[in-house]
Amino acid sequence: MRSIVVLCCSAATVLGSISIARADAGVKKTETGIEVTLDGQPFATYVFDSGFKPIIWPIIGPTGKEMTRAWPLRQLPPGDKSEATDHVHQKSFWFDHGDVNGIDFWAETARQQGKQKQTELVKAEGGKLATIVTKNDWIGPEGARLLSDVRTVRFGGDKETRWIDFDVVVTAVGDEVTFGDTKEGSFGLRVAESMRVDKKTGGKIITSEGLEDEKAWGKPAAWVDYHGPIQGETLGIAILNHPSSLRYPTHHVRPYGLFAANPWGLHDFTNGKERSDYTMKRGDSFTLRYRVIFHKGDEKQGKIADAFASYTKD
Repeated sequence: MRSIVVLCCSAATVLGSISIARADAGVKKTETGIEVTLDGQPFATYVFDSGFKPIIWPIIGPTGKEMTRAWPLRQLPPGDKSEATDHVHQKSFWFDHGDVNGIDFWAETARQQGKQKQTELVKAEGGKLATIVTKNDWIGPEGARLLSDVRTVRFGGDKETRWIDFDVVVTAVGDEVTFGDTKEGSFGLRVAESMRVDKKTGGKIITSEGLEDEKAWGKPAAWVDYHGPIQGETLGIAILNHPSSLRYPTHHVRPYGLFAANPWGLHDFTNGKERSDYTMKRGDSFTLRYRVIFHKGDEKQGKIADAFASYTKD
């Protein structure tokens, strides 16, 4: 099984022609996570345990507005319909999968429910980039470890753009571990409610291949941008998939606000014509690499195509 080496990059080249990481990134450790700031202003909080997995929430964009759905992490007052209360597992920013040896690490309500447990905080340091490194176990309902992973998460930004780089190396701990073919996965965000395409209020999806909105679902793309209105202005989120990542280019984005990258959903994405199950022996590893950009305007104003060109040079 192929193992891919994670490449690192300097702060000066993180976004290349888009912007240079001029903000000073700070980290503050708490009992439950790590708060990341840019020039002293809140950006994101890495939460060690949201119940079933580590997540990142809240995430504040370049104009000071929250960019991902707050529910269920922030409960709504009685009668408040400002956010949908569907898919309780879609918690802001996460990574897991819906079928690992038949165990569901995605839904949080499954009969065969798995859980990710952070086992070590390896690093948490600031600078021109904030860097968080953690080790995590994937544990089945009977307590057996199936997988371990090492996550390297970098945070940066300036006055125009903020970004999070998410690199993860996943290693099989069990004798044989299969990532099953399902659309329920894997690296995901739930965008702010007002950005949803299906609300028909200005939300839009566009891929590197030029596919838009519903037509983008399940189609491979080097990058996808999801933008729309948030409190009176247009803001966007882009997910870039690095070419060194397993099964690049990846698939999956949904008009109802789920913004995910999934290398293991071909059966659903191709109406049964293809499958993408992935079996690992004990000690086998794979690497996934994504850059998430939080930007002003649409994909053109955010210069997402240029951002991807710079990302591939890292």
